[in-house]
Amino acid sequence: MSNPDPRAGGRRIDSYAAVLWDMDGTLVDSEPYWTVAELALAERYGGTWTPEQSLELIGFDLLDAARHMREHMGIEPSPEQIVEEMLDSVIDQVEHVVPWRDGSLELLTSLREAGVPCALVTMSWTRFVKPILEWLPDGTFAAVVTGDTVDRGKPHPEPYLAAARQLDVLAGECLAIEDSDTGATSASVAGCTVLCAPLHAPVSPGPGRLFTESLVGLSASSVLPG
Repeated sequence: MSNPDPRAGGRRIDSYAAVLWDMDGTLVDSEPYWTVAELALAERYGGTWTPEQSLELIGFDLLDAARHMREHMGIEPSPEQIVEEMLDSVIDQVEHVVPWRDGSLELLTSLREAGVPCALVTMSWTRFVKPILEWLPDGTFAAVVTGDTVDRGKPHPEPYLAAARQLDVLAGECLAIEDSDTGATSASVAGCTVLCAPLHAPVSPGPGRLFTESLVGLSASSVLPG
């Protein structure tokens, strides 16, 4: 896909006030890091887990995911402890190599050069987001919403509504970029048009959802109407 149809839910979009980025699976291909962390957690506490089960949790609020893992792994640590141990693992991995998704940095740079405000909307917590942001130029994201700064995570719309509020725009005026059905639901319920770029799991079609197989080759001119 090179030119997304700038119509969402039957309405014409003349421009987007901002672009709201998911992180895990969209900006960075970090989902394999989370899978490694989850499998190690299960082994450490004598639980059972599979990569396929890991894929089912893509995009979810970390505490919600941890509650699910605690039950289905059959392990004793609290959800809070599970989150902290997983974060320790993925941060250690990302400090060795930041797994940028192919095409993401080029698109982000193009949007910045075009003067389009961008926000990061992720269910990862601040301490994991920080080392990734340190690799980007200052001001790349005009707003950052993380899983530990909202009361209700994806698929609830609160994260995207919070990002739009920080940017002083309406969510309905924004384009969200997502790789998961959970994230796309959060963005679309908030009112955003959603550019879905599935990576490790499928995303269902729906009103206001545009699709691309890859971020490679996309630029501000190809994702913005006009």
